[in-house]
Amino acid sequence: MSTPGAPSGASHHLPRAMHARGRQFARSMADMQPALSVASSFSGRRWLFRETDPAAARALSQEADISPALANLLCARSVRPAEVADYLNPTLRRLLPEPFLLNGMEKAVARAVQALEAGDRIAVFGDYDVDGSCAAALLHDFLAEIGRPPLLYIPDRMREGYGPNAAALLGLKNDGAALVITVDCGATAHGALQSARDAGLDVIVLDHHAAESPVAAYVQVNPNQPEDSSGLGYLCATGVAFLFAVALNRALRGSDWYERQGIAEPDLRKSLDLVGLATVCDVVPLTGINRAFVRGGEARLSRLERPGIRALAGIARATPPFSLYHCGFVLGPRINAGGRVGSSRLGVELLTARTDEDARPLAEALDRHNRERQAIESIIVREATEAAARQDNAPFLLLGGSGWHQGVVGIVAGRLKDRFRKPAFVVGFESEIGRGSARSVPGIDVGALVRAARDDGLLSAGGGHAMAAGFSLAAQHLDAFHGWLAARFAGEALPAASRDLWLDALVAPSGATPALAGEIDRAGPYGAGNAEPVFAASDVRLAWADVVGRGHVRLKLLGSDGAVLSGIAFRSAETELGGALLAARGERIHAAGFLRTRTWNGRTEVQLEVADAARAA
Repeated sequence: MSTPGAPSGASHHLPRAMHARGRQFARSMADMQPALSVASSFSGRRWLFRETDPAAARALSQEADISPALANLLCARSVRPAEVADYLNPTLRRLLPEPFLLNGMEKAVARAVQALEAGDRIAVFGDYDVDGSCAAALLHDFLAEIGRPPLLYIPDRMREGYGPNAAALLGLKNDGAALVITVDCGATAHGALQSARDAGLDVIVLDHHAAESPVAAYVQVNPNQPEDSSGLGYLCATGVAFLFAVALNRALRGSDWYERQGIAEPDLRKSLDLVGLATVCDVVPLTGINRAFVRGGEARLSRLERPGIRALAGIARATPPFSLYHCGFVLGPRINAGGRVGSSRLGVELLTARTDEDARPLAEALDRHNRERQAIESIIVREATEAAARQDNAPFLLLGGSGWHQGVVGIVAGRLKDRFRKPAFVVGFESEIGRGSARSVPGIDVGALVRAARDDGLLSAGGGHAMAAGFSLAAQHLDAFHGWLAARFAGEALPAASRDLWLDALVAPSGATPALAGEIDRAGPYGAGNAEPVFAASDVRLAWADVVGRGHVRLKLLGSDGAVLSGIAFRSAETELGGALLAARGERIHAAGFLRTRTWNGRTEVQLEVADAARAA
């Protein structure tokens, strides 16, 4: 089913700061001239050049001894001369923050040390996504290495839903746990944590989701709680767990724990594969220490030290060196697949497997579940896209379907957000209860919207980030939720950033060289908070285009000098962009996207990953 039109006359609106930013964007960019005269591309977007100061770029190039191309990229991202070295070579040694800056860290570490000294059993309560699985695996490995392997608990996505529940926490207490540490969850689990407190069970919450009011935990360590002033709100949960492990390790060293126990101090650098993987897959800003986490994580993943990663890479036929692509599109989706359509524990069991023999069947199961997830996702995306097209004039999308698998609604919301460039809320219903996910565009905080709707009684549960959120609601409240959202969005234009494509520079097919791609890579990793540079190949002939693989459009772009640039537009065959590219064979176009290296049959070339295109005037 899909929602009806929105009612009028409601009085609620987007948060004041949110729509003020929208108006500011609109005023500042309304008079900007489109880049390459592209006011409406094949996908209906306006192109704009990202502003840079040529004099500042030249000065940065000379002062930092970097190429003009790299200096332009850094200037466009407001990197100051004193920051260049750490930006291009982010390391833990220089960027790791003091863990005790996080509010509650000292109390959390003291309680963990007390439990270890007393020989109390510790349990780790995680989440079923990549971030939750990686955070749980990190703490499991650390505690196991110091001789105190914890109980591990991952809730069943379909039966228990997200986060701690009273039955699970009390079950851990009955199993002998005296201390529970939650990771990537717990920030809003008021009822469950109160039940644990009433039963005499201490719970340490390590989370990064927005926490607007205190919970009944022993202590919460969360850079996104009101009492925290660390400035580390961009960390994923595994990043928070890593800082906790650093602080706990320091406390144990200071108390001569390792000497007294006769064991070696763990090397926490070994867990960077988990931290880097989670940082990429949870789409947190790639700024500050996160850049070092990802760089270090890529290197550790590429060593294939962890049996689970080694097995999963083998199943996926992925070979090092690994990059953000492998994290986000090869390893991450498979680890997530267990929580989506299989067993929620599979991900953390794979990551904590000690031998290749243990890891192999887990990797095979996750790969099988991932193929099942892809098939389910394909069907629901098609149904949801058809329904979303009927809401094309609305500033947001809210879609619900009976039988839509609740494990893939987040992926579907992401696909719809990307295609329609507006916030998307997607709900899968089993009987009368639905679980949904929201994905957003820059400038619209869906996490805040979901929490507000929860507080207003429209949702039975909900929380999340600015760009992604999860929620639960009854089918009878779907129309009311749609009306509530419509009232919040009433009269507000979507931020221009959701409609405009920002270009960093022009590139000719002959200029798209491995050397240029290497300069671009130096300014990575790219992602949220550090946008990957967009290059436009202007006035090129679309010499060839065809559909390949799972709905991708591969193409050849011919420059005026005869040079050829290969390109691909992923998952675009059934979109406006893909259809227009296929129809424009032989014509002159502008093509914009990301320059990536591709190795095929032993030959490395640069190709354009096409984000958009337009007819050349």
